[in-house]
Amino acid sequence: MTEPLTAREYRDLLSDALRDATEADTRRPTAHTLFMPDAHRTALYVDNTVVQGGRGVGKTFWYRSLLDGDLRGFAADEYRIARLRRLNVAPGHGMDLNSARYPGQFILRSLIEAGTPPYEIWYTVLLTALGQPELRDLPEWSDRVAWVRLNPGQAQRTIEQADQQAHEENTVHLLLFDALEHLHGEREQADRLVAGILQLALQMRFGTRNIRFKVFIRPDMFDGAKHHFPDASKLSGNAARLEWSQTDLFGLLFHCLGNEEGEPSARFRGLTGGWEDTGGRRYVPPMALRNEERAQTDLFEQIADPYMGANFRKGRPYTWLPNHLMDGREQVSPRSFLHALFTAAEATRSERPSHDRALHHEAIRKGVQAASETRVYEVSEDTPWVKLAIEPLSGCQVPIEETKVIGVWKEHGLPDALHAESARYAQPDAPEHIRTGPRHPDDLPRLIEELIALGVMSRRSDLRLDLPDVYRIAFRVGRRGGVPMSAG
Repeated sequence: MTEPLTAREYRDLLSDALRDATEADTRRPTAHTLFMPDAHRTALYVDNTVVQGGRGVGKTFWYRSLLDGDLRGFAADEYRIARLRRLNVAPGHGMDLNSARYPGQFILRSLIEAGTPPYEIWYTVLLTALGQPELRDLPEWSDRVAWVRLNPGQAQRTIEQADQQAHEENTVHLLLFDALEHLHGEREQADRLVAGILQLALQMRFGTRNIRFKVFIRPDMFDGAKHHFPDASKLSGNAARLEWSQTDLFGLLFHCLGNEEGEPSARFRGLTGGWEDTGGRRYVPPMALRNEERAQTDLFEQIADPYMGANFRKGRPYTWLPNHLMDGREQVSPRSFLHALFTAAEATRSERPSHDRALHHEAIRKGVQAASETRVYEVSEDTPWVKLAIEPLSGCQVPIEETKVIGVWKEHGLPDALHAESARYAQPDAPEHIRTGPRHPDDLPRLIEELIALGVMSRRSDLRLDLPDVYRIAFRVGRRGGVPMSAG
């Protein structure tokens, strides 16, 4: 019989398994970190071109997993998508420095300033991925684009021949795109670059049998590209979304606990039972721990306090935690979720080491506060203008009337600040600063709509504006009866 884990052992297992949870974009996915929610299955369908998702929901994780043959194999088996085993995968854009495969930020800016149409840039990237021999000998992307422009017939024949060969071999050439928010500092140009990708993706989707694109993209950027390429809406029909339900989040937690190295993780698997050993240091949780709320609640209440205070009126951690990490679209970033739990484990260890549960309810509150700070940092990193827009609201109370928000923004000179920020992030000698700005910095009502699209704000049924706790707390915006804005 497996010996139960003590509160301290659970606490240590949580800390060890979740320590790197906030580093998902910099850590490479591995066999034991590969968790596959049922809802993400459609994102891996080869013919589903567009995969939408906000920050921290797994776009880069799946982008990198699809580039790895072993991880694609796991996904093919678990999701029962045999076609994933018959792919020739190449990167079309991403965060990695890979100038042989695709142009980086500074090169893209140079090409755009030289008047190169975005479609031509991505057409050249596609030909490079398909192995166009003349392009291999040209290290500069400007020279590659020029060759393609001068040799349109040869370029098209390369695509046709690659498609025909892939069809005969029953394989698919798949080109992956990620990190599109880093394409260009000017939002208008970023939208045009994305539109160029989607235009070519659509052409391959309907013009070839075995050449496909998969574009991991924020929903607001997909919507923005439609202004420059109306036919992008044709890709909406088979677009997938990376979303996380409450059971998905807790399934991920238990997956992490069961795939950590060491004896406590093995005991955890033994105690919960039903884990599938797929080899390669990867264990798949039983269906109950992945999908069943009752089983997840029972297990989590062995790890955390049953209530967020003295009794059930304060809420249960199983529902309270994800509810307070939701953004304005009622989505929870798994990164925020795991970071909150890691912080809760550390806070319980330092402040209540003898507590009879691994997680004290006050430590869970601190975890939400820490996750809020991290979430704001992430959003500010990708979209610095969001911080400029929300910081003036510090000290206000939500829900709040739209007219009051606009009044505060005008008082703080927000449009001028947004223009200054845009100029700061468009310096030719600092390509690492590339970020997308708001589309309408002078139109404050439309700015609110952009914040709603990003999930930073939401509009209630009475038309007042709200800020979800995951942003409200770090920005020090009040709410009657809400989670405190600081640990105190």
